[in-house]
Amino acid sequence: MAKGKSDYDCYIKTEFANIPVRSYDAIVVGSGAAGYGCAVSLAQGSVGSGSNIKICIVTEGRLMGTSRNTGSDKQTYYKLSAVADCDDNARAMALNLMAGGSMHGDIAYAEAIGSQRAFYRLVALGVPFPHNEYGEYIGYRTDHDTRSRATSCGPLTSKYMTEALEREATLLGVPLHDGYRVVAIITDSNGEAAGVLAMAKDEATDENPFGLSIFASKNIVYAVGGPSAIYVSTVYPESQTCALGAALIAGARGANLTESQYGIASITPRWNLSGSYQQVLPRYISTDSDGKNEREFLCDYFASAGEYLNAQFLKGYEWPFSPSKVCDKSGRLLSSAVDLAVICEERKGRRVFVDFTRNPTGLMRGCEADISLAGVVACEYLERCGATGGTPISRLARMNPKAIELYRSYGVDLYKEPLEISVCAQHCNGGLEVDMWYETTVPGLFAIGEAAGVFGVSRPGGSALNSTQVGGIRAAEKILSRLRAGNATPPTLAPDDIYRITPDIFLPGRGCILSRDDIMRKRDQYASKMTAAGAVFRRAKDVASALDFVRAEIARFGDYGAGTFDEARELSINRDILLTQFAFLSSISAYIEDGGASRGSYLVTELTPEEILRQRKPIKIDTAHKKFVLSVAMDSRASVAKPIWTPTRPLPKKSEYWFETVWADFENGAIYNR
Repeated sequence: MAKGKSDYDCYIKTEFANIPVRSYDAIVVGSGAAGYGCAVSLAQGSVGSGSNIKICIVTEGRLMGTSRNTGSDKQTYYKLSAVADCDDNARAMALNLMAGGSMHGDIAYAEAIGSQRAFYRLVALGVPFPHNEYGEYIGYRTDHDTRSRATSCGPLTSKYMTEALEREATLLGVPLHDGYRVVAIITDSNGEAAGVLAMAKDEATDENPFGLSIFASKNIVYAVGGPSAIYVSTVYPESQTCALGAALIAGARGANLTESQYGIASITPRWNLSGSYQQVLPRYISTDSDGKNEREFLCDYFASAGEYLNAQFLKGYEWPFSPSKVCDKSGRLLSSAVDLAVICEERKGRRVFVDFTRNPTGLMRGCEADISLAGVVACEYLERCGATGGTPISRLARMNPKAIELYRSYGVDLYKEPLEISVCAQHCNGGLEVDMWYETTVPGLFAIGEAAGVFGVSRPGGSALNSTQVGGIRAAEKILSRLRAGNATPPTLAPDDIYRITPDIFLPGRGCILSRDDIMRKRDQYASKMTAAGAVFRRAKDVASALDFVRAEIARFGDYGAGTFDEARELSINRDILLTQFAFLSSISAYIEDGGASRGSYLVTELTPEEILRQRKPIKIDTAHKKFVLSVAMDSRASVAKPIWTPTRPLPKKSEYWFETVWADFENGAIYNR
C-alpha cells in the first residue's frame, strides 16, 4: 500500500538537504486504532461526498505502537450500555467521564454520544465483541464505572480493532507511508498547520543523508500515542517512544499533563496485570537481586491475611494506583496499598514477582485453598466464575484462559514460572489541548487517541479505546467540512519555512557527534530522572531539580550532531523526549506551586511509601483544582512553558432540538463552527 518516490510533487532545496515534498488534503500521523479509525472516516467521507479527497497515513512503523502491542487480562472497550433493559444514556455516561474532575463537559458528552456509533462500526468491521443469543452486547463493571458499560474481546482488543480498521483502510485505498518518523510540524506565517517534516531511511541519498521528507497539508491528524519513553518504569511497548514534543514546540498547548496512570505490570513482557490476573489471588513474592531469598511480603505491610487478600482481589477492579484507595477512615488498607508495598520492596533493592503456581499462605486452610478467607466480595465473584479451588493458575484457566495464552505467546509459561513486576506508567490522561472537534490550539492540527488531552484526573477503564474512535470520527468530520468548503489547496512551502522548524541536529556544522551508545545512555538517564520526580511520588524539590536538568539538556542540543541516519533518528527521539518532559514537569511544578495535592494516580507528599502504609491514615485528596484544566504553552525555544488555568466547560444543558433546524445546520456546516 505504500507509495514510491514517483509520487513526489516537488523538492525543496536547502543547504543541508534536497527534500522531497508530497502534498495531501489531509494526513494522519500514526497507524494505531486511532489513526486507522480516522483514516477510514476520511476515506468514507470522501467517497460519500463524491469528491476526490487526497489523504494518506504517515507512520514510524505499521506494527509499532500501543494499539497493536499492549493489553491486559481482558482489554476493555467502554461505551453506552447495549443491553435492552438498561436505563443508560449519554448524559449519565458523560457524568461518569467527568467525575474525576478537570474534564470538559462538551468533550465528555461527545465521547458518550459517539460511543455506540463507533462501537457498532467496529462490530460491522468484524471485531469479535461477544453478544448473547439475542444480540445483546453484555457488559461488566470496570474501574470508575457505575453501569457495567465495559466489553472486551480478551487481552488483545485494541489489536483486533487496529487490524479490522487497517483492512478497511486498505479496501478504501488509503496510501500508507511506512517507516517515516515525524521530527517537526510545519506551520505557516499565521501559525497554522502546513505539514510535517519526517525522516525515513528509504529517502536517504547523498543529497539528503538523513532521509528528510515533507508531507504538506493544511489538515494534520496527530495520532501518535502517549509519551511512552519519558519514563523508565513503563508498560508501553518498547517500539513506541515519543512524539508529543514536536507538536508542543510547534505551538500546540499541552493539557492535564500532570495526569498519568500508573499500575502493577509485568516487566517482560510489558503487560498490565489487572482484572483476573489479580482476582485469582496469586502470591506476591520478592527476592534479592539474584533471585534468591524468596518470601511473601504483603503480610509485612497489611494487618492480616484477610486485609491483603481483599485488597489484592479489588486490585482487579481498581487497577490504576489511586491515593484515594490506599487507606479508609477506619485505618484499613485498600487496593492501592498493594502498589505501595511493591514500591517499598523495590526501594530495598529487591525484585518483585507474582506467582500463579501456588496459593498465598494467607489463603490456605490446612492443605486446601479457602476463598472465603479473602472476604465476601472475592468469594462471591469467584464462586460465580466457578473458580474457587486449586491454585491461582487453575482459577485463571477457568476464568480467562486467553490471559494464560497471551503470556505463552511471549514465551512465558505461567504454569511454571513467576512474573517479575513493577509499578509502571501505563496511560496519560492528558495530552494536547483540543476542542470538541479534537482540533488543537494550532489551527488545522488535530489530536486523537492518547495524544489528545481529553481526559481529566481519572476515567473509566476502557474509555481510552472509545476515545480513539470517537475522536477520529469527529476530527474527520470537521476536516471534511472544511475541504467541502474549499480549504483543499495544499500549502506552498519555501526553504525558509523548513529552516524555521528543522531541529538543529539535521543542520551542518554540529560540533558534538554522539554515538548511538551515548544517545541511549542519555535516554536512560532522562527516563530515570522523570520516573524519580514525576511518577507516583512527587515532591516540589525533586520536580524542580529534574526540570533544571531537562532545561539544561535541551539547551545542549544545539551542539549535538549525528554521523549516520540511525544516530540522527535516535537523537531526534531524545530531543522529543526532553521537550515532552519539559512540558510535563513544568505542568507538575505549576500544579504543586498552586497548592495541588495528591489526586488521580500520584502522591504529592514528603512521606515515604513505608511511612504512608505505617501511619494508616486516609490520604488527603485534592479537590480545589477539579473544576480547572491546567494547560501549558511552550515557546519555540523550549525555554519557557507557561501554565494556564482554564475553568472546565460544563456539560451541555438539556435542550429541545427541532429536526428541521438541525438538518439545515448539518447541511450548511454550521454545526462545525460552534
